[in-house]
Amino acid sequence: MGSLKLSVHPLFFPLGFYFALTNKIFLFVIYTLSAVMHEIGHSIVANGLGYKLNEIVLMPFGAVVKGNVDGLSLLDEFKVSLAGPITNIVIAVFFVATWWIFPTAYAYTDVVAEANLSLAVVNLLPVLPLDGGRALFSIVSYSKNEKTAKRICVVISVIFVLLLFSLFIFSCFKSVNLTILFFALFILFGLFDGKRQNRYVKIARNLKKEDYERGLPYVKTALENTATVKKVINVLQKNAINEIVVFSDGKKIKVLSQEDIERIIMENDIYKTLENVID
Repeated sequence: MGSLKLSVHPLFFPLGFYFALTNKIFLFVIYTLSAVMHEIGHSIVANGLGYKLNEIVLMPFGAVVKGNVDGLSLLDEFKVSLAGPITNIVIAVFFVATWWIFPTAYAYTDVVAEANLSLAVVNLLPVLPLDGGRALFSIVSYSKNEKTAKRICVVISVIFVLLLFSLFIFSCFKSVNLTILFFALFILFGLFDGKRQNRYVKIARNLKKEDYERGLPYVKTALENTATVKKVINVLQKNAINEIVVFSDGKKIKVLSQEDIERIIMENDIYKTLENVID
């Protein structure tokens, strides 16, 4: 995965062990693969917005992405948060659609459709650290400040956790449902682990010595100084030495080297314009 780190939440293995004991290990594998597809959805949208995922954490009921949030607007965070659940919904709809054409496929794909739909519904719940909670945080932050929005989301999440614990206790009098307990603990740990979740780092085109030894194309691009850092990221060519010539009203005012470009990307908000970030 390159610089993308993959890690596993502490509750992921106990839940997998629970599924194994109940002879549902195949179901657990399907859910895990669906969670990976969920993260690919996050990654595609994040890359399109000029960011890349820094770390994927496999969770009992999906996955979480981490990194540095600097420069990520509330609108972009909203888009990236919903990308994962939407990916699961698209996959579920695809398999359901195949049943109309190939009815016999139902017996082999019903679990996949159910897993993806379930992950989408669960992750859209308006509680942290789920995608729905992050989307809610982004929406509330538009009318409130981020500190107030975080408090509102935390209160909603705590109430939800209390309801889950109540449901688990109620299930103990009939048929113990450990899945509810795992879900409650997952929300609780994610809410108070003290770490900032769902973060992204800006893309930088770091080239290694081996790249130069192999030979690289030299790409020169012209941009107006009103272009944003995000635009700079979008025009960069992978596996190439990039140079950007900055113009103002048709006149060349600055030439940015590969090193200049990487520094600007890493140090500035992607919505700043070149005229505000170049010396």
